[in-house]
Amino acid sequence: MSGNEQDWLALRPQEPSPSQCCGSGCKPCIYDVYEKELAQWERAKAKQDKSLLVEKKEQSNNSELNPDRFSAFSLDSVEQLTEDTYQYKFELPGNSSLGLSLGQHIVLRGVVDGLEVQRAYTPISPGNAEGYFEVLIKCYEAGLMSQYIKTWKKGDMVFWRGPFGGFPYRPNQLIPNIPFCWQHGELLMLVAGTGLAPMLPILRAITEDEEDETFVTLVGCFRTFDKIYLKPLLQDLARYWNIRIFYVLSQETSLEKLPWSYQENTHTGRLNEDLLKTIINSCRRRPFVLICGSSTFNEDMSRYLKAAALLKITHLDRLSSLCVDFHQPLDQIFVSRMILALENLVPFQSGCYAVCHPHLREQHSLVMEVFTCSFKGDGSYGY
Repeated sequence: MSGNEQDWLALRPQEPSPSQCCGSGCKPCIYDVYEKELAQWERAKAKQDKSLLVEKKEQSNNSELNPDRFSAFSLDSVEQLTEDTYQYKFELPGNSSLGLSLGQHIVLRGVVDGLEVQRAYTPISPGNAEGYFEVLIKCYEAGLMSQYIKTWKKGDMVFWRGPFGGFPYRPNQLIPNIPFCWQHGELLMLVAGTGLAPMLPILRAITEDEEDETFVTLVGCFRTFDKIYLKPLLQDLARYWNIRIFYVLSQETSLEKLPWSYQENTHTGRLNEDLLKTIINSCRRRPFVLICGSSTFNEDMSRYLKAAALLKITHLDRLSSLCVDFHQPLDQIFVSRMILALENLVPFQSGCYAVCHPHLREQHSLVMEVFTCSFKGDGSYGY
């Protein structure tokens, strides 16, 4: 191989490893960037013109969020919430805001031992917060991004891009052709650990809108009472008439030592199938389920939701308020506080399933939807 050929091979972009991708489906993905740089390299090599490679990776020191390039934001403060979880606050210029829509996330870039790593995080600050934004991050001993994050100190410039994703939520929206049935009449949020993060902007948006009549039931799963994040904020949210918050503590054996204000809505052990059924049956309207946790948690919750259909369903609410049997052929029904059989799961959109009564499948009358947010082992997640 000639020296010239070796020079060109040394300049060839390196294909990203799977660990470098945040896995959130953002556009452009790190693989999109790689394909763009590879095409640029191939054009330069074909013309034997290295000046065509002078374009650097798109990056800006201006603190304005952009989905196509990384922008630098100054770290303003770090608050340790537990032994491994932190709340990071970043500065925004003037009184500007990120202006994120509900469910949107942003992508963080870090470099560890010369390897570029990207992860997705959902800011927990209100979307219209002025002059700052905050993220909740759990650091893992062996996590690549965690190694980079642990080096942060006040004043450091950290690179983010976005926003990406989104949750198609509109308050008080009725399902077409089904009277008194809301698209999001009640949100049932099943979260584990920092999976709480993407739910907070949604909760805040609902409580800040006096016209929003959506009910919310949040079920937060943590190991111990001390590991519950942002207790004051959650307690404030739970005071609203339409918000309920339950806690499930897997490593607590007794509720007696907990503050009295937590005891009534806290359960020990794990969130199992029976407890989930009880919570579902207590929902005040047809629930729309949001799930965010580890992959194992997500799989367990999905399995429990499907398994709930194995019980005989006896509370079908017909428009005439007649209680009927599930297998009885009906022309127009909707189900409240119910989950139907596994075989009735039909794809609705990416990451989302609509459960339909078999006699209504052609009409796509939604009964329950499950919107799953994948959560990765290093503390990152994305819709």
